[in-house]
Amino acid sequence: AVVSTQSGHYAGEDKLQPDVRTSLELLANAGIKVWMLTGDKLETATNIAISSRLVSRMTPIYTFKLVKTRTEAHNELNNFRKHNENALIILGDSLMTCLEHYEQEFVELAMMSPAVVVCRCSPTQKAAIVHLIKKHSNKPVAAIGDGGNDVSMIQAADAGIGIVGKEGKQASLAADFSITQFSYVGRLLLWHGRNSYNRCASLSQFIIHRGLIISVMQAIFSAVFFFVSISLYQGVLLIGYSSFFTMGPVFLLVLDVDVGAKIAMMYPELYKELQKGRVLSYKTFFMWILVSVYQGAAIMYLGILLFKEDFIHVIAITFTVLIVTELLMVVVTVRTWHWLMAVAQIFSLGCYFLALVFLPEYFDPDFLTSANFLLKFVFLTAASCLPLFIMKYLRKRFAPPIYAKLQQSG
Repeated sequence: AVVSTQSGHYAGEDKLQPDVRTSLELLANAGIKVWMLTGDKLETATNIAISSRLVSRMTPIYTFKLVKTRTEAHNELNNFRKHNENALIILGDSLMTCLEHYEQEFVELAMMSPAVVVCRCSPTQKAAIVHLIKKHSNKPVAAIGDGGNDVSMIQAADAGIGIVGKEGKQASLAADFSITQFSYVGRLLLWHGRNSYNRCASLSQFIIHRGLIISVMQAIFSAVFFFVSISLYQGVLLIGYSSFFTMGPVFLLVLDVDVGAKIAMMYPELYKELQKGRVLSYKTFFMWILVSVYQGAAIMYLGILLFKEDFIHVIAITFTVLIVTELLMVVVTVRTWHWLMAVAQIFSLGCYFLALVFLPEYFDPDFLTSANFLLKFVFLTAASCLPLFIMKYLRKRFAPPIYAKLQQSG
């Protein structure tokens, strides 16, 4: 079956397995609405929907009558419109008749229903329903099946989940993800899926920041010197910036977690937060753009002002501040520290200190060991990072995200 909610659509199929009730309740609490597509007859499908608690015992059921003509479909849709708070059970042939004549109206009504069960559903109809939900909801769809007749549905979905069962491995081989029982769907979505979304959001936006901040510095450098076509940092420094000096901590953001698996499964409402788009949105994108522009401008302008009488050292001081700023921004971004992140930070700093020693053509050893360098380095770094640290502290203090509250309570 395929289900729709504000966060997505998910499909489950066939024989009831252990912990199905718990899993469906977990998905419902996470804001995921489920449609069940099955080839079973109407009475069997109704019993499965009730026994699995896809349809709660307190929820009334509306059984859509068999319709074959446009008039019959119109009349039955009008009847269902008066009971759209009921769970809907409909035959596959009746569904296709409604879609042929009243596609938009049927989907709108079905989306408002707490649960939808489509019985006597062929493999082609299953795939068509997946396409239908994707088209009208504009949300990602996941399809879950365990048999060969589910392959077309799994392949039509944005994410296909195959269950290895008695019917063979056809569904599992055709799917994007393979599990051995339905109860693992909760952990796959609420833990692994949520982590994947958060990590991709953090990493992608941080990489944009890492590239934009040095671009802003180059633009300011060129503008100050009448748009001369001279690179601020030469090849070795640029390669080091994007590899040895910053790559480790940045890419280890893919291992970042905000809460543990136990908490994520205990509070499925955390998954609902993804629906609000607060992790990856236009707002967060432009916030990172603003941070990049501010930090690049602060480092470059202040560096030029502080070294206008000794401009030869502006490269050394601004590049050093740039590296430390990037590493400190990882500290601001990461939610949970682990030993690999600590090792990556130390390794990156170690590589940079070695560069200071073995690249004297870029860095003057006498200047780097002077009190003047240390004082100005601390000032520039504070100007670049301190406002962001203060903003993060204030946000965590007065408007903490839900995961932060759970971490404190745990």
